[in-house]
Amino acid sequence: MSETQDQAGPTPQGEYRCGTVAIIGRPNVGKSTLINHLVGQKLSITSRKPQTTRHRIKGIVTREDAQYVFVDTPGLQTRHANALHRAMNRSVLSTLAETDVVVMVIEALRFGPDDRLVLDRLPKGVQPILAINKIDRVHPRERLLPFLGELGAMGRFSALVPVSAEKETQLEGLLGEIRARLPVGEPMYDAEELTDASERFFAAEFIREQLFRLLGDELPYATSVVIESFTLEGTMRRIQAVILVDQDNQKAIVIGKDGEKLKEIGRRARLDLERLFDGKVFLELWVKVKGGWADDARVLKSLGHEL
Repeated sequence: MSETQDQAGPTPQGEYRCGTVAIIGRPNVGKSTLINHLVGQKLSITSRKPQTTRHRIKGIVTREDAQYVFVDTPGLQTRHANALHRAMNRSVLSTLAETDVVVMVIEALRFGPDDRLVLDRLPKGVQPILAINKIDRVHPRERLLPFLGELGAMGRFSALVPVSAEKETQLEGLLGEIRARLPVGEPMYDAEELTDASERFFAAEFIREQLFRLLGDELPYATSVVIESFTLEGTMRRIQAVILVDQDNQKAIVIGKDGEKLKEIGRRARLDLERLFDGKVFLELWVKVKGGWADDARVLKSLGHEL
């Protein structure tokens, strides 16, 4: 089901299309899940907690008639104001200045003040494709119709595409709407490439994902991960990483009784990395207290944030 509001129309099949596609939205609407299912590979970490994504991550989809370079952005922060959140917002806005197509993601049957703030921050004249996610949770499906009508009446979107990223519903329809708006051009990446991020980057991200998943209620946003060393020994990757926390009591939470929590974080992250790298991983983790790291410019730069 796709409702188009402009006259872009399909592009001729003989013209190869290539461009960047920014995926934006408030936190926790399913942007990272959408990227992962479009690419067919887990690239962006996910959890049920907002602010899981902190960096721009590219996911590349290459087809016979087009190459889509998706950029998963952090959710625009509308309620927090430390240096980390300001850096995340700058990352989103700079991505929008460089992109060819914008896809805004919202949850089905929900368009609230935070969604409107995201829409209002778009550059003047940009009409994003609106992906209405999580439609698999709407029963009966006809409940979507008046919601789509309200969204269409706003006149702010070039197309409305109801999808379920998790169930991979209507993702081909979304790709079709995007392709119609991509510029004509040669591919930017080789066909087999799925991302331009480094293995070192993914090691830090997959460890951080397990922190969110296992400690999200106790330690929602107070952690980050620094890769101290990453070496390749034959086909095995040897990784040493430090988990940063704000306070001593948070260090105890991450380590857990008899070190069991830290061991489980490492075990889960290692299995995910072995699946991604298709090879053995030896992972060592430490926990370090670094008070105020989310407001420390030097730490944030070392973590790859643009200040």
